[in-house]
Amino acid sequence: MEYIKQLKNNKSQILESWLKKQSDEKIAAGISFDEEETKEYSEQVVNLLIDSINGDNLDIVNSPDFYTLIELLKDVSFSRARQGFTPRETGNFVYTLKEAIFEVLVKEGDQQPLHFFIMLSRIMDNLAIHTFETFIKGREDVILRQTDEISEISTPVIKVWDGILALPIIGTLDSARTQTVLENLLEKIVETESSIAILDISGVPAVDSLVAQHLLKAVSATRLMGADCIISGIRPEIAQTIVHLGIDLSQIVTKATLASALKHALRVTNIELKANQKK
Repeated sequence: MEYIKQLKNNKSQILESWLKKQSDEKIAAGISFDEEETKEYSEQVVNLLIDSINGDNLDIVNSPDFYTLIELLKDVSFSRARQGFTPRETGNFVYTLKEAIFEVLVKEGDQQPLHFFIMLSRIMDNLAIHTFETFIKGREDVILRQTDEISEISTPVIKVWDGILALPIIGTLDSARTQTVLENLLEKIVETESSIAILDISGVPAVDSLVAQHLLKAVSATRLMGADCIISGIRPEIAQTIVHLGIDLSQIVTKATLASALKHALRVTNIELKANQKK
């Protein structure tokens, strides 16, 4: 078909126009970019797109002919998600190509039928959808990884003395985080052969029945590993909440501060500290 032939004959002009649009957009947004890398993958996209279009698949947006192109766009989109690009910047990656194609074709004359522009637009919009979907998945992966890293950082198990561990909990204690806390704590108990673990909840903003259940689960798991558990950081408002909720912590040693819990742990393990006396 004549209009498809015209599209293929203007491949270099389309690439040039698209590269300029990408460059102008990034410069305006103050985004640094690798010009050679941008040119390389942009050229691959243009070649795959234009070489894949023919008279048989123009009205089939999900034609297998476009699969290689879609996979390339997914790779680019996923990479951009991990690099911190915005959804707008990622979407414009495809939409500026669409603009470049239409502008070049219009300059060549108005002989292209409306049907061609509509079908070509549908193909480009479908590519943009794949790009957005992959970008969202990429951002979700980044967020999940960061969440896991933050969770690990915010639940450190500290060996404060031989046989004594402390785990300061900061932030909300939900089911997923409880699992992380338990895994870290139990692994450390086995590794250090500790007999006492102190769970300090000074950094937990509020304790409700669900949080209390998570704490009890941690205490039970610790005891199954042969270690005693002390809960410290019981503030007055938390104590009142626990009493109001009718939660029974009578079988668990609780202390107001981490220092008090540590003193108790040292006493239980028969460790005596002596202050240095100056002569």
